[in-house]
Amino acid sequence: MGAWVGQQMDLQRKLEILADAAKYDVACTSSGVDRGNGKKGMGNCIAPGICHSFSSDGRCLSLLKILFTNECVFDCKYCINRRSNDVPRASFTPQEVCDLVIGFYRRNYIEGLFLSSGILRSPDVTMELLYQTLYKLRREYDFQGYIHVKAIPGADARLIEKTGYLADRMSVNLELPTAEGLQALAPQKKREKMLAPIQQVQKGCTQNKQELMLYRHAPKFVPAGQSTQMIIGATGENDWQILKVAEHMYRRYELKRVFYSAFLRVNEDSLLPVLPGGPPLLREHRLYQADWLLRFYGFGAEELLTEDKPDFNLLLDPKCDWALRHLERFPVEVMKADYHTLLRVPGIGYRSAQRIVKARRLGTLDYQNLKKMGVVLKRAVYFITCGGKQMYPVKLKEDYILRNLLDGKEKLPGGAKKEVSYRQLTLFDDPRFSV
Repeated sequence: MGAWVGQQMDLQRKLEILADAAKYDVACTSSGVDRGNGKKGMGNCIAPGICHSFSSDGRCLSLLKILFTNECVFDCKYCINRRSNDVPRASFTPQEVCDLVIGFYRRNYIEGLFLSSGILRSPDVTMELLYQTLYKLRREYDFQGYIHVKAIPGADARLIEKTGYLADRMSVNLELPTAEGLQALAPQKKREKMLAPIQQVQKGCTQNKQELMLYRHAPKFVPAGQSTQMIIGATGENDWQILKVAEHMYRRYELKRVFYSAFLRVNEDSLLPVLPGGPPLLREHRLYQADWLLRFYGFGAEELLTEDKPDFNLLLDPKCDWALRHLERFPVEVMKADYHTLLRVPGIGYRSAQRIVKARRLGTLDYQNLKKMGVVLKRAVYFITCGGKQMYPVKLKEDYILRNLLDGKEKLPGGAKKEVSYRQLTLFDDPRFSV
């Protein structure tokens, strides 16, 4: 009994170390895939995604989010787990990860797994261990919940392929927006090696879709697609450069998401920027807003920013900022404008635009109807007419609109003006938890 208790305490210590080490990776998306359990497996996953909970700093906690190991052969200057840092080190075994996932799932703590890793000895060794872990979960434990796993750059393509047939989503972090930035802060890593598995997964997903059209019961390869992450503010790229990289990743590699992580200085190094105001959280927020415009609103990076205007206006969201620079396109008549034109109106989202297009077929709309459809009138009122009328008299002038929008005290993201806590909530914050 004593030996068993000691082993359990060791596992808890590993979990404390490796869950904490994973908190800097924000790419934990879980939507986009259906997976039934066939009335015999454990767990399931539905396309709208599993139910999320969030910590105060916005990080997702619904998945068991861990590193397989925080040992690493690399010495990236921005990484807390770099080889030269004197931090507690730990590594799971595939069986230990399975025990944690199944145990936490049965206790209703989690509904899936987010598994990343440092590089243990070599990319091939690490990828093989990740594959073994997923194989045991899927084949031995029949776990059908959501799994997001990292593809390790430099690992054998066959290992990545086999793992892709077991995972729902895969991701490879670009780390930094440009090859120049990577060379400065992580010279052991090469951009081409990072892009190789991204290209492989994209090709595999395309081929798998064709196979599924011919053979409905063919195994699925990374059915929820792939994502990546970039650290923002560690190197000198402007917002325009970052957004161009994101746009390229969406168009060239068909990524589902690009994640942006505000740089947090966890190491002392002369090459790392000093941030007296803390991580650039508001800049991260604006990039996420612009990213949403790229993916759902039909905007291009060149419309939002240019070489002459390379950074976002921190006082306004990117859509409002664009509209103020293109007042010649407004006001828009909501009873006549097409769907894509409505999408460009500040205060009208893609869902409210869809509702407007459907509802106006049945009759005339008024401003009260628009409000019920989800239109944010305090923004939209400057840019629309409804039935040829303004909601109330407003001027279509940049200074006037800007002054009124700012007087409305636009809500900035949590922590942008307040002291921010960077501590990620953990499973151990629940006093009922015990191993």
